[in-house]
Amino acid sequence: MVVAKRNLIRMSRIPEMLLFAVIQPVMFVILFTYVFGGSIQVGGSTSPDVYKNFLMAGIFAQTVTFATAGAGAGIADDMHKGLIDRFRSLPMARGAVLTGRTVADLVQTSITLAVLAVVALIVGWRPGYAEPTNLGKILGGFGLLLLLGYAFTWIGALIGLSVRTPEAATSGGLVWLFPVTFISNAFVDSSRMTPWLRHIADWNPFSATVQACRTLFGDPGVSTSTAWPMQHPVWASLIYSVLIVVVFRTLAVRKYRSATA
Repeated sequence: MVVAKRNLIRMSRIPEMLLFAVIQPVMFVILFTYVFGGSIQVGGSTSPDVYKNFLMAGIFAQTVTFATAGAGAGIADDMHKGLIDRFRSLPMARGAVLTGRTVADLVQTSITLAVLAVVALIVGWRPGYAEPTNLGKILGGFGLLLLLGYAFTWIGALIGLSVRTPEAATSGGLVWLFPVTFISNAFVDSSRMTPWLRHIADWNPFSATVQACRTLFGDPGVSTSTAWPMQHPVWASLIYSVLIVVVFRTLAVRKYRSATA
């Protein structure tokens, strides 16, 4: 908690970090909504309103996963300055520094997601547009999004410990995210993909969370795929996210013990 507080204070003293973190997803919402709305078919309809409500779960998921790059860059910066070496000399748990960093990133992601939800409502996103929903389900959807974002920050932590500069961590944190987020059901209906690509999209952990959010939000375009993650998206999202945390936290803490600036 001390390390998390340290990172949150740093964020508050550099407000442009949070500002740019908010601006990017807002741009995605506006661009995708008005550029692709009416051009992409969802459930047999090309209505801009249908695509707008279909899109939002994907944009939310993309936003929380893109926080990975920031987490990696922050840890790489601390490594580059020698701060990690100083932390390692202190009597604290080996995972405390990384856990504090990921918790602070989770707080920043929560703020970004809250702002993005308001923007989505302004441009016309309406929970329950296709299926009835309630506040509990909506909050559950946002909870799954934050859990996915937290899981992915551990991947960012491992990348940040594995590279030599913050610039490399930023690039390394983004390059693999583009295929993960775009070979999915986030922006288009995966049933319209070629078969081999559709199977990848349907078993993508990112797709499971998007599908779960569409189900909980009552958004249009819920997949009819027979793949297990698409049939049980809430459970699939939980399982995927917990597995990612367990695996990459273990690897990141192990790397932390031996990493050198």
